[in-house]
Amino acid sequence: MSTQRDRALLFRSLHVPGRPLLLANAWDAASAMVVAAAGASAVATTSAGVAWSLGSPDGDRLGAAAARDLVARVAAGVTVPVSADIEGGYAQDAEGVGRTVREVLAAGAVGVNLEDADRTGAAPLRTIEEQAARLAAARAAADEAGIPMFLNARVDTYLGGSADLGETLERATAYVEAGADGVFVPGLLDLPALATLADKVGAPLNVLAGFGAPDVAALAAQGVARISLGSAVAEAAYGVARRATEELLRSGTYTTLDGAVPYPELNALLDGHG
Repeated sequence: MSTQRDRALLFRSLHVPGRPLLLANAWDAASAMVVAAAGASAVATTSAGVAWSLGSPDGDRLGAAAARDLVARVAAGVTVPVSADIEGGYAQDAEGVGRTVREVLAAGAVGVNLEDADRTGAAPLRTIEEQAARLAAARAAADEAGIPMFLNARVDTYLGGSADLGETLERATAYVEAGADGVFVPGLLDLPALATLADKVGAPLNVLAGFGAPDVAALAAQGVARISLGSAVAEAAYGVARRATEELLRSGTYTTLDGAVPYPELNALLDGHG
């Protein structure tokens, strides 16, 4: 049985530029176990999927306690490393971010995503200085726990900010200096821009992929070290639920259900983890 420290070291080692870690993000214990059983070398949660599964909207609305409890269920259900999406840290200040990190580490996570989006409405993104302080607090909390946690700094310039490569690089550089192990830039899929970031940031680069995005080989060729599907898998699952309902109500047929994981297989997978 591997220790949490072993899993943390393994997770860090999986971030290889040009040979990226591939993450089909999970949103509950069952989806995490399905992902792991399908051969994934690690499991990462999606904050949006987790929030939706618990009846909450995404965007720092869920709270640290619910996120921590979900991480604990996921970590208990799989043997591979688990990384937790903790959004903005579920806290108003850096001290609170450190507290959240301690809680998710205690729940079994070995990595976290921490984003710089500002949900208070003051501005689209936190200032570089404020976010650097929050990242430093996360790093300190992990160090105090004795876990070599992979701290993934999410830069939201291409989601709600300037969409400027220069600002993105400035933020990424500052975040790495503050203690981040990797940089995550969702919304950016321009291959030359990704190559520039991968070359200049000096830390593993994570991108968000999905339907219509460049394939793994194309992203790997730019030096990307981690590719996540984010909330896309959860969205696809909910899409199946909607299409199955519409088909049932409109035509009385069930073709949407083709390709489902069979009941005996799914039940056996979860046996002993209830």
